[in-house]
Amino acid sequence: MAVLNVNPTRMELTRLKKQLTTAVRGHKLLKDKRDELMRQYLELIRVNRKLREEVENEIAEANSYFVRASGVMSKESLDVALLCPKQEVYLEVDTKNVMSVEIPVFDVTTRTSDNSDIYSYGFASTSFELDAAIDKMNALLPRMLKLAETEKATQRMAVEIEKTRRRVNALEHVMIPRYRDTIRMITEKLEENDRSSRARLMKVKDMMVKQTIENHKNNPDTI
Repeated sequence: MAVLNVNPTRMELTRLKKQLTTAVRGHKLLKDKRDELMRQYLELIRVNRKLREEVENEIAEANSYFVRASGVMSKESLDVALLCPKQEVYLEVDTKNVMSVEIPVFDVTTRTSDNSDIYSYGFASTSFELDAAIDKMNALLPRMLKLAETEKATQRMAVEIEKTRRRVNALEHVMIPRYRDTIRMITEKLEENDRSSRARLMKVKDMMVKQTIENHKNNPDTI
């Protein structure tokens, strides 16, 4: 029996009962948190898997356009076309709290709102394949950032789930049984002390009664 190293007093018994009540309540709350985290984690996993497949397919398609562009354009022409981009992208990173887990949130803005600024070259000296590759990568950027959000969220949720699982197990298999065993031990000791005290009192009472009877026999006139 695993018990805490405490004095078996009524004050300790009251304190441990309060701690046991708190531990049981905390155990239930942590289990509920773990279950909700698992539900959201599995949902994110499904979203992440689907999003990753879509992003990888679109990246492969964009790469195929780049390969075809490099096939119809010289390396020098391709390098010059991509040398000085006109558009700039700004990334703002924020967080949101989900079940005590800080989830990153990415927000993208561009220097200009003109969509044609993604092309840093004139169309006369470039191929259609390069235009398609640039357009595809531009459209893919928000989805790539969304994928980064979900993957980071799943990583952080997995860490929090493991921490919560360990706390639940510690309460369920260590702390709560230890509190209960200690309370049982103190209760038994207090009951044993009460029985011993009653036995001593009864013995003292019997001795006093016998003494009174003896005194009455020796001094019958005394009341």
